[in-house]
Amino acid sequence: MGILDGKVAIVTGATSGIGRASAVRFSKEGARLIITGTNEERANQVVNEIRSNGGEAEYVLADLSTSEAPQIIFDKAMDSCGTVDILFNNAGVVTSFTAQETPADEWLRVFNTDVTSAMKLSQLVAPVMKEKGKGAILFNSSISGFLARYNDLSYTVAKHALAGVTKTMAWEFAPEIRVNCIAPGAILTGITDRAGGPSVLDPILPVVALKRAGTPEEMASVALFLVSDEASYVVGQVIRADGGWEL
Repeated sequence: MGILDGKVAIVTGATSGIGRASAVRFSKEGARLIITGTNEERANQVVNEIRSNGGEAEYVLADLSTSEAPQIIFDKAMDSCGTVDILFNNAGVVTSFTAQETPADEWLRVFNTDVTSAMKLSQLVAPVMKEKGKGAILFNSSISGFLARYNDLSYTVAKHALAGVTKTMAWEFAPEIRVNCIAPGAILTGITDRAGGPSVLDPILPVVALKRAGTPEEMASVALFLVSDEASYVVGQVIRADGGWEL
C-alpha cells in the first residue's frame, strides 16, 4: 500500500526535472496522475513510464503562460478522474535579464507561468477539495525566493511572490486544505541544462553545506511528504531543500 493510494494528483511541468520525478514518485505511492507540459513527446514518455510501473496517468498539453491553461488542466482532471486530491504547481520558467533590461513581455511570461497560472489552478481545485473535506496544494518556489542574484529579476520576483500566495491560501483554505511550498536550491534539472549544463552550478557548490547539487528525486521526496498525510500538521510553510545553501 502506498501513502497516496486512491488519490488523484495534478503535477504541472511534469515532463522533466522535479515535476517528472515527483509524478513518477507519486504514482509509485498509489496516486493517479494528470501531468502537464508543452512537449507531447516528453509527456508521452512520462505517461508510459508510469504505466509501465503499473500506475495510471494521462497528460494534457498546456502552456501555463496563457490564461486558458488552468481551466484546460482542471477540466481534463475532472473529466478523466472526477476529482482532485493533490495539486503540485511545479511548472516554471526562467529568463536571464538584468533589472534594467528585463522586457515587459518576458516579465509577464515568467510571472504568468510561475505565479498567476498556479494561483488560478489552485482556485479551481480548492472548491473540489473543500467539498471533499481534504486536499493538499503544493507550490514549487526556489532558493531565489529568499535572495537575489544578478540577471534574474523576473524569476526572483516570481519566486518571492509564491511565498505570499502560499501563506495567504494556507490561511484561507484551511482547515480542509493544506497549502505548502518547496524551495529547492542548486538542483540538476532541465533549467540547469538550458542554462549551460551542470557546470553552471559549479560556482555555487562551494557555499552549499553538502558541497553538491541536489537531484530531482530528492526534491520529489520532499514534495511527497508535503502532499501526504505524513505532513498532516504542516501548513503555510516554505520548506527550503537547498543542501544548506543559506545556513
